Amino acid sequence: MAGAVVPAIRIQREDFDVAAEIAGLTKGRTDIGAVVTFSGLCRDEQGALSALELEHYPGMAEAEIGRIAAEAAGRWPLQGLTVIHRHGKIAPGDNIVLVVAASSHRQAAFEAANFLMDYLKSRAPFWKKEHRADGSQGGWVEAKEADDQAAERWKKQGE
Repeated sequence: MAGAVVPAIRIQREDFDVAAEIAGLTKGRTDIGAVVTFSGLCRDEQGALSALELEHYPGMAEAEIGRIAAEAAGRWPLQGLTVIHRHGKIAPGDNIVLVVAASSHRQAAFEAANFLMDYLKSRAPFWKKEHRADGSQGGWVEAKEADDQAAERWKKQGE
């Protein structure tokens, strides 16, 4: 039933194990027919980046991600939903974000995961600072217009 699922939201410094998160969400569940995951990794930007530092306001980030996740749970018939976002200094190749959407059917899981990532990229209250491989101080990463446009399409679909 849409909206019945309570999303699990975690903001943490520690890494996460994708397989363990899927197993935790699906253990003992026979009503789940599809699990869609998205894991976002830190890029090295062609060797120019030594780390990406993510900052957030504790409490505010969880609340906003929780609001977005609850909206996804209300729009699609999900059996489970987990969102994990890391903060702190993250090296290239390391995990940054994980979305796990479980549903009876694949389409709902795909759409919910896609919706969440579009909103996480454009609306989640995180600030990203680049640390350059050459030791110089990188700047704060600006939001991309393409991410805002991706999130906007869901508003049109929800109307």
